[in-house]
Amino acid sequence: MPEPHIRPARLSDDAALAALDRAVWSPLHSVQPRPEPPYAPFFDPANPPAYYLVAEVDGQVAGYLRLVRPTRLDCNSHVRQIQGLAVADRARGRGAARALLRAAAEESRRQGARRLTLRVLGHNTPARELYESEGFAVEGVLPGEFLLAGEYVDDVLMGRSLTE
Repeated sequence: MPEPHIRPARLSDDAALAALDRAVWSPLHSVQPRPEPPYAPFFDPANPPAYYLVAEVDGQVAGYLRLVRPTRLDCNSHVRQIQGLAVADRARGRGAARALLRAAAEESRRQGARRLTLRVLGHNTPARELYESEGFAVEGVLPGEFLLAGEYVDDVLMGRSLTE
């Protein structure tokens, strides 16, 4: 089975990434309501292709990761944050999410970052286990931060050093 290919996003990925985002939406990982028509473009001025890495499996878009500075503050410029990770059902179990996480760490280092952080919903055990296996540790928990489908869900803050 070939390894996923990770590359920077291109504007031409818009339709494929928008369709992927709609297909994988779940309250397990999203605090946003289920997308409904009319659908917005995936990319917009606040979310340009430069913020995304794309995973291709068998030559097709199979996942993405959004990697950004968490704030505009100079004193925080050494940190990058993952603000979105999605993998198509057809590509699950083929290493796409792990490859995206590793590429995000590499890209963050290339940009001069020393830390990589993310937020994950407390009930998303598979994602939390994946992040932990890639060196992320829980650095904080916001208990009951979100009310999703009638249940209060923790917001778990995770991070890792990029210098070790």
